[in-house]
Amino acid sequence: MKYISVAVDGPAGAGKSSVSKAVAKSLGYTYIDTGAMYRAVALFAINNGIDAKNETEKLVSRLNEVEIDIKYTDEGQQIYLLGENVSKRIREEDVSVGASNVAVIPEVRKKLVELQRKMAESANVIMDGRDICSYVLPNADVKIFLTASAESRAKRRYDELCEKGIECDFEKIKADMEYRDKNDSQRAVAPLKKADDAILIDTTEYDFDGAVKLVKDLILEKTEG
Repeated sequence: MKYISVAVDGPAGAGKSSVSKAVAKSLGYTYIDTGAMYRAVALFAINNGIDAKNETEKLVSRLNEVEIDIKYTDEGQQIYLLGENVSKRIREEDVSVGASNVAVIPEVRKKLVELQRKMAESANVIMDGRDICSYVLPNADVKIFLTASAESRAKRRYDELCEKGIECDFEKIKADMEYRDKNDSQRAVAPLKKADDAILIDTTEYDFDGAVKLVKDLILEKTEG
């Protein structure tokens, strides 16, 4: 049986995860949040006192200790690190920045990409991240580059954290986002960029439902047309 794979790339805060998750649920696809895997590695580094940016070799030497499991419940995708559900913890800002730092490490990418490709071979999937179209799933049936202005992305992130009761600073969030954009786009291994055959979708002027409809309609057009 030939399964359909949808690859969604884009910068931090563009809504890749939330939009992809909603579209996957609507279409009955399996949603795979690859960014959550990098966040889990970043959290492993934080928990073990490893500076992922400046102590790369130390982290690489302990990668064999990193065990990441993905489980699906009524609440959606849940991420487990060494048996502990860390789905909420990995969304905090220190882990977000750390994820960008670990993502530039070739050994980390190799470990996680192998796992991601295996997932795409066993079901219809929507997978989002930074380099899914160009590197992880270069033969995906549908490729999308989802983006929005930095100001808009930072505002969405700020509102999301405020709704959860997490104290935060808009300017810091925006600065962190710009740092991650630069870090992701300039890394040597699989940098963030729009694949030549990916379709650009800019959600700056769209609300969440509008963005979901855009992506869903595009997938249906490409897979049923």
